[in-house]
Amino acid sequence: MNLMSRDKYIKTLNLSEVKNIVPFKAASNAALLFYGVKFLLLGNVKDLNREAGIEGLSWKITNTLSDFTVIRRPNMNETALDLQLLENLKPELTSFCYRMLGSIDDADDAVQETCIRVWQSWSSFRQESSYKTWIYRIASNICLDKLRKAKRRTLPVDLSDPAASIIEPRETLPDSSWIWLAPDFGENPEDILIRKDTLQLCFIALLQTLPARQRAVLILKDVFEWSSKEVAEALGMSPASVNSALQRARETMKRTNLRSEELSRMDAEPDRELLLRYVDAFEQFDIDALVALFHEEGCMSMPPFAMWVRGKDDLFKFFSLTRRHCEGSRFLPVTVNGGYPAYAQYMPGDEQSVLVPWGIHVIEIKDGKILHVQNFINAKLFARLGLPDQIRR
Repeated sequence: MNLMSRDKYIKTLNLSEVKNIVPFKAASNAALLFYGVKFLLLGNVKDLNREAGIEGLSWKITNTLSDFTVIRRPNMNETALDLQLLENLKPELTSFCYRMLGSIDDADDAVQETCIRVWQSWSSFRQESSYKTWIYRIASNICLDKLRKAKRRTLPVDLSDPAASIIEPRETLPDSSWIWLAPDFGENPEDILIRKDTLQLCFIALLQTLPARQRAVLILKDVFEWSSKEVAEALGMSPASVNSALQRARETMKRTNLRSEELSRMDAEPDRELLLRYVDAFEQFDIDALVALFHEEGCMSMPPFAMWVRGKDDLFKFFSLTRRHCEGSRFLPVTVNGGYPAYAQYMPGDEQSVLVPWGIHVIEIKDGKILHVQNFINAKLFARLGLPDQIRR
């Protein structure tokens, strides 16, 4: 059934028909799914509320197309899925899945799949654990399933040594090879302050060195500060097993030495003036001024390119080689990975009047100089970060 015929089919369905085809035990859940699907596909809230009233249902649908809520009326005895609670958990769930998977695309997919499974499995929820723990069990299992099929993600500086000879980069690896940056997740300000360092790219890289289940334990215990009992319920383990896995994970994190961690030993607060000087030098493409902002052994990496560059002399050669590609670029400010400042680079495209997405520059600073620029060259990130798909010259 194609999309158009499916939409027509859903428009013509009535509640009695959907109760026969939806595999939910409770009629209220079938009705909820039915009107939820109609709402998401058709978006006509007034008509749906009127239709729900004709059917004698005890709720109504509110809010926007992407965020609808089921409101229970006082006379409703059966339990209904609290979609708003699930919606409120989404930013936190996304940050958990991102730490697990190292990719915001994969994290978004995992959260979407979690929501679908929650809706499908609601009638089987027995309240033996909290609603939140039950949802995290579903999300954790989805992440663990994904990681069984995936290779470890990494950053270019942790994959190989710096380029021995400076050429224009050619070799790329698949997106699934790399850790990618993430947007802010909309968590509570207090939580952001506590967890900001656990969203740094070097910490995400460290997490990827852990076995998947140990990774989940460490994130829930040390980042989200859950009790061993809560972690055990979410992961289907005993509290003793959780504590054992946590100890092994912490030991692995301590003894693992990644170059990305060394290059991320930056100042507590980014130097805003230095960041603006970098943007200005790059937009002017003044190579001398640009290179002068780096430490003597400063670096630049550019996933999905495996090649990375270290040292002022090699940086000068690299910028000279890529002048024709980068000249005329403009930057927009953005925040990533827990609120860290970054800059989105737009470069000349086919149309003379517009600039198109190229990469997101994350600039790591130490002692008033640039230690490492990570330029994440992935146009898909722009939309996820809420950036425009083009800007005027």
